[in-house]
Amino acid sequence: MSLPRIAIDAMGGDEGVRVMIEGAALARRRHDRFKFLLVGDEARIKAALDNHPNMRGASEILHAPEIVSGEEKPTQALRRARKTSMGMAIDAVKKGEAGAAVSSGNTGALMAMAKLSLRTMPGIDRPALAALMPTLGETDMVMLDLGANTECDARNLVQFAVMGAAYSRIATGLAEPRVRLLNIGTEETKGTGALRDASEMLREAQEQLAFSFGGFTEADKINRGETDVVVTDGFSGNIALKAVEGAARFVTDLLKEAFQSSLRSKIGFLVSRPATELLKHHLDPNNHNGAVFLGLNGVVVKSHGSANAKGVANAVALTARLLEEDLIERITADLAESGLAANGRTRRTPSAAKTPAAGEA
Repeated sequence: MSLPRIAIDAMGGDEGVRVMIEGAALARRRHDRFKFLLVGDEARIKAALDNHPNMRGASEILHAPEIVSGEEKPTQALRRARKTSMGMAIDAVKKGEAGAAVSSGNTGALMAMAKLSLRTMPGIDRPALAALMPTLGETDMVMLDLGANTECDARNLVQFAVMGAAYSRIATGLAEPRVRLLNIGTEETKGTGALRDASEMLREAQEQLAFSFGGFTEADKINRGETDVVVTDGFSGNIALKAVEGAARFVTDLLKEAFQSSLRSKIGFLVSRPATELLKHHLDPNNHNGAVFLGLNGVVVKSHGSANAKGVANAVALTARLLEEDLIERITADLAESGLAANGRTRRTPSAAKTPAAGEA
C-alpha cells in the first residue's frame, strides 16, 4: 500500500538539516513505502542526501529561502510563512502535494501557521497539541492539550477527549481507551466549573462514546498506566508535561551521580545494567517523540527540537501511521456518532452555576 508523501521541514530543530534528513532516512530503512517532500535550503539538503542514498529515489526537494527561528514570535513568522521551510511544508499539505507535515521548529509558529492554513475541522472549535507519554502499563498514554490553548471551556475539553481517544486507538491499538480529565482531585465536586461541566457531558454521552470515560485523575497518577488519555487545558497540560520531563531528567542524573560516586557503586552499576538500560529506554524522550496537532484539516506533527535521528524517525513513523489509519476521518466519525458536536458546538453546555466553586485540593 502506498502512502501520501510526508513534507519534512528540513531546517527546523536544534541541528536542522543533518538530523532531519538522517531521521527521515532511518524511518525509510524501516518502512520503504515512505516518500518525502524535503523543504528547505536546496544546496544543504542535497549535501545531506549524499550520505543517504536510500532517500534519493523517494524524495523531492522544495527550496525554501527562509527559516523560522526558535525565538521568533508566531505573528512575525506568519508574515513570512510563504517563504519559510515551515510555512511551505504546511502549504504543501493544504494543496494536496503532501499528506502530512513534520517539523522540529518553533512550536508557536507551527501551530499558528497550521491553524491559519489548514483551518479547524467541522465540529472542532480549537485544535489541541497531543503527545504520547510513557507509563507503567503495557501502552503509552496520550495527553492533550499541551500548550495550544491556555484557557478552555467545557466544550473544548469534550472535543479534546474525542480527538485524544481517536488518536490513542491509532497510536496504541486500544479498541476502547480509558479517558479521564486532569483535576486537583478525583471527587466530582473538585476543580473548575469547566472541568465539572465537561465531566457531566461526557458521562451523559457515555453509551455513544468510542472510549471509556472514568471521571477525574490527578497529576501523580498520569503515568501509572491506569489511564490511556488524559485531557486538560494547554496551560495545565504544558506545566504537567514539563514537570514529568524534569522529574525524568532528575532521576536519570541522580542515578548517574550515584553510580559514579564510588568503586562499589560502579560495580553495582554493572550488575544492574539491564535494569538501568530499561529505565533509560522508558525515560528517553526520543522513544516517544512526535506531538500531533489534532483538530485540523490535515496532519501536522511536531518533533522535539532537540530530538536525535532516532527521535525524528519515530515522529515520521507516527505521521505515516496517522495517514494510514486516516486520523481525520476517525475524529469526524467519532464526533458524529457521539452527538457531542454539531456545527462546531456541543449538544448542550451545563451551566457552571449549577455547582459550587472549585473544591479545595
